Amino acid sequence: MRLRFCLTLTMTLAMAAGCMGQAAPTPDQQRQAAISLEQEGRNAEAEDAWRLCMKAHPSNAEPYAHLGLLEARQEHYKEAVPLYRKALALNPALPGLRLNLGLALFKSGEMKQAIVEFKALLQRQPPASPEAQRLTILLGMAYYGLGEYSAAAPYLKQAAAQDAENLPLRLALAHSCMWSKQYQCVLDTYHEILSLNAESAEADMLAGEAQDELKNMDGALQEFRDAEKANPNEPDVHFGLGYLLWRLMEYAEAAREFQAELSNNPEHGQAMTYLGDSEMKLGDLKTALPVLEKATRIDPRNELAHLDLGALYGDAGRHNEALRELKIAEELNPGDQNVHWRLARYYQSVGMKDEAKAEFDKTRNLQKVADETTFKKLHPTEKAPGESPAR
Repeated sequence: MRLRFCLTLTMTLAMAAGCMGQAAPTPDQQRQAAISLEQEGRNAEAEDAWRLCMKAHPSNAEPYAHLGLLEARQEHYKEAVPLYRKALALNPALPGLRLNLGLALFKSGEMKQAIVEFKALLQRQPPASPEAQRLTILLGMAYYGLGEYSAAAPYLKQAAAQDAENLPLRLALAHSCMWSKQYQCVLDTYHEILSLNAESAEADMLAGEAQDELKNMDGALQEFRDAEKANPNEPDVHFGLGYLLWRLMEYAEAAREFQAELSNNPEHGQAMTYLGDSEMKLGDLKTALPVLEKATRIDPRNELAHLDLGALYGDAGRHNEALRELKIAEELNPGDQNVHWRLARYYQSVGMKDEAKAEFDKTRNLQKVADETTFKKLHPTEKAPGESPAR
């Protein structure tokens, strides 16, 4: 195989020179042979041809740039990066080189380094040019990939303004606004999305979350109901609606939504937990128990499932199992008043008075802290009732 390749490469170079009996190919002939192989998609042969060029002229940036391109074509982006960097060090003015480096960094997950390259390029582009639009999108998506949604949103908003028909761009913008708590931005973008796709369940759900954060429960419910109609198989659509209903203590309707989510995804741990909790609150303890047990197997770190199991086991006289589940819930969230209140009730039920008192005290202390925090938010310049004077 190697011998055949060497013969092929030799013949290609020789043909560029005219015939096999002539002198060794000139640098330009070597270059043209490498380009021909690259254009024909013969990547391995092209790579060796460019390496011959690189060996003959180590200060020439072009072979490094083409070797980087060959690696990128094969989705070897990490391998492409050092080759592009070497080419950039030798000739920063080589056309397209810095963009190729930025793209390789972006596609290999090196978002912070990609941002540096894209910003440097954007500064040199006319603001309304297609290249500026492309770089703006890339910057927005790079910040999005880093989870820096506040930084992503302005770039995505600017890009969306320049492309009235781009639905995926607006969905990315809506998510960035949601996760950076810019709820009005979510709703504004949502209306733009509806003009492009009136049946977008994903957009309806985002708008529902934003309405919920803005304390518009009726609006949130309507958006999730619209999402459910648009696509009843959308992941989390039934769970989101069920969770809103659960918070409104509409447990029977919430349970139906959680069951619908589990029909779409039988391993949805949160839907299973809230279904069990809803059945428990509806008084159907026999249904709730196996559902909650399965929920803890799917997600052992689900505090609510352990907390509910602790209560169910305690009511059934299964004291050791009840204490185990309540202790797990306490370990998962030691600041939850409900955990300490349930532990206090458990200790009380088994005659452990001192332990019960200690847990009731923890419950009261946590409630006091919560009340003081709420008071401070409402009255930031005033001292909370009962608060100790500053030293």
